Amino acid sequence: MEMSFNVHTLIWLFPIFFIIHDFEEIIMVEKWLTKNRNKLYERLPAKIADRIVKQFSMSTAQFAFAVLFIFLFVSLSTIMANQYLINGIAINIYFFTAITLVFFIHAFSHIGQSILFRSITPGAITSVIIILPYSFVLYKSLFIQEIITWKIILLSLPFGILFFPVVLTAHWLGKKVI
Repeated sequence: MEMSFNVHTLIWLFPIFFIIHDFEEIIMVEKWLTKNRNKLYERLPAKIADRIVKQFSMSTAQFAFAVLFIFLFVSLSTIMANQYLINGIAINIYFFTAITLVFFIHAFSHIGQSILFRSITPGAITSVIIILPYSFVLYKSLFIQEIITWKIILLSLPFGILFFPVVLTAHWLGKKVI
């Protein structure tokens, strides 16, 4: 017998798990970048290292503001997914699926960074203990209850790419507002 969790609960857990993960990043990113800037240049091509340093050279408060901006999209996707369960408006589940796929794939970037730098990087711990297990349970439950299909996953995946300008805008706003 296949076991699935309450889908409403799993969907509402998304912003909670997002913020727990991002709290780890908020707490660690400024100090980690200061401490490991040289490692970035040792292990990565100079252009990539420059881009990372430029993108993440911000204070903890600036990064927290950027996370708040992204959190609004995460929360909106959660509300829309619950609206899908109530009203069946298909675009809502596609948006939620795209955002959760970005979250899931994002976990692997943290794990890869930790492997590359041979140390704990911002976001790595919660990627392993929260994001990956949550994502597996969420998607399994959504599949079992026939809320999503592989077609929805495949159609949502390219739209996840559209989330990257949101992240870049969030970082830019964080630097400008704070």
